[in-house]
Amino acid sequence: MPTLFDPVTAGDLQLSNRIVMAPLTRNRSPDAVPPAMAATYYAQRASAGLLITEATAISHQGQGYSDVPGLYGTEQLDSWKRVTEAVHAENGKIVVQLWHVGRVSHTALQPDGGKPVAPSAITAKTKTVLIKNGAAEFVDTSEPRALDAAELPGIVHTYQAAARNAVETAGFDGVEIHGANGYLLDQFLKRGSNQRTDDYGGSLENRARLLLEVTRMVADAVGGGRTGIRLSPVTPANDAHDPNPQPLFEYIMRELAPLNLAYIHIIEGATGGPRLLDDRPFDYPALKTAYRQAGGKGAWMVNNGYDKALAEKAVADGADLVAFGRPYIANPDLVERLRQGAALNTPDEATFYGGGEKGYTDYPVMA
Repeated sequence: MPTLFDPVTAGDLQLSNRIVMAPLTRNRSPDAVPPAMAATYYAQRASAGLLITEATAISHQGQGYSDVPGLYGTEQLDSWKRVTEAVHAENGKIVVQLWHVGRVSHTALQPDGGKPVAPSAITAKTKTVLIKNGAAEFVDTSEPRALDAAELPGIVHTYQAAARNAVETAGFDGVEIHGANGYLLDQFLKRGSNQRTDDYGGSLENRARLLLEVTRMVADAVGGGRTGIRLSPVTPANDAHDPNPQPLFEYIMRELAPLNLAYIHIIEGATGGPRLLDDRPFDYPALKTAYRQAGGKGAWMVNNGYDKALAEKAVADGADLVAFGRPYIANPDLVERLRQGAALNTPDEATFYGGGEKGYTDYPVMA
């Protein structure tokens, strides 16, 4: 029976163990350029089977928080190249998460102070982060405008260009499409944010159209075996909700199956919260079954609130990969701590968002 610490294949990625560092937004990239210390941060954590970077904007329009990194400028790509080189020097594997936030943004972050974009002009009941005087401040998101259908092909091609730049220029081992947590692609999926009446709204097939177009184009650009996708069927994050997610996401699984993706990354329950939601029941085994029965061979990654015991059970029950989020903030050597059953460092929440090396690269490893 496999263990957390056994190697595994995810598409074209040969991983040394089944432990994944989940994406963790840290707001330390002024002008959307990862700082030099980001290379240290990720290299410190390279013993993970796979590192998934913090969410990274595919365009200026796709930015929703202050000081998050991007993939659309030369300086950004050059800085990411230093990160991937540092991780590879430690024999690690790293993919970048492709991000368009849609309506979860603020006019202060948008090109020329414009409105954020969304499937429909419905303001998200959530907050974003602005960095003011070096400190993170949570503010309400701005009212969005509905995207015109004619704009959508451009967004699809922007995802594709970002993926190609990530792999061919910045040296990433692959990419992960962020289709979760109430951001743009998830906004199109769910009825709470998508009230369109064109080919991208209404039926579940129409609502899934943009996510599937993006995934196919990205896989075509960098190879399905270097492409992962993150989904969150029932999370309430960023005002995401749909009255009937089970058939929607099982349909998505059947459509993704032929693409030979590296992995499917599923957030179970509320992102960063309860794994089971009484008011939002969901059958995750049925979701995986739909994918496998349709011929999907990508690695199955589970995420949300996992500790060692839960992760070991998940692997025993058939999960290929287990993603750990918050524990990786304070424990760069998390793999070895889990292997030895050692105590974990406690993260300093005051340094989660924004700042410098304190609370970023200065957590101790075991002797």
